[in-house]
Amino acid sequence: MNIDKSYDAWANQYDSNENPTRDLDKKAAIETLSNYEFGSVLELGCGTGKNTEWLITRADRIVGLDFSEGMLAEAQEKLKSDKVVFQLSDINRDWNLNDHDFDLVTCSLTLEHIQNMDYIFSQAFKKLRPGGIFFVCELHPEKQYAGSKARFKTEEGTNVLEVYTHHISDYLDVEKTWDSYL
Repeated sequence: MNIDKSYDAWANQYDSNENPTRDLDKKAAIETLSNYEFGSVLELGCGTGKNTEWLITRADRIVGLDFSEGMLAEAQEKLKSDKVVFQLSDINRDWNLNDHDFDLVTCSLTLEHIQNMDYIFSQAFKKLRPGGIFFVCELHPEKQYAGSKARFKTEEGTNVLEVYTHHISDYLDVEKTWDSYL
């Protein structure tokens, strides 16, 4: 099953099944970003809106992008606010958003499903306003090396999602991309 169909199938149980990684991600986002207020936020891989729920208390406007119709349907059902716009989008392609329009770009538990992170990083930096924050919270490469992957249970068994292993250097090398936008 391809990645977007897997997330479509996972969507109705994503917020309620046991998932320590998801829960830790939400906690890390809140703890890291709680000292900031944001005019506008771009959330990459917003899923069911687990972080959008909190971000909406800190921002005037949020655009949430996700490639799963099922996840977006859950988010739209859960979060009815004129502050939030959810868009079906493959972030590997043009995001169709204005450059320099966001105070915060977030990317949580998404990059393991992205083969070419350079494109994501370069687009994120283009969308940020000067002085904006790019918040990335992902599964640590050591967990990936040990074989950890996103997964959920179905009636047919466990569905293990397609992932790409990114190394620590892949994240550290993003500084070169950032420098080209300064």
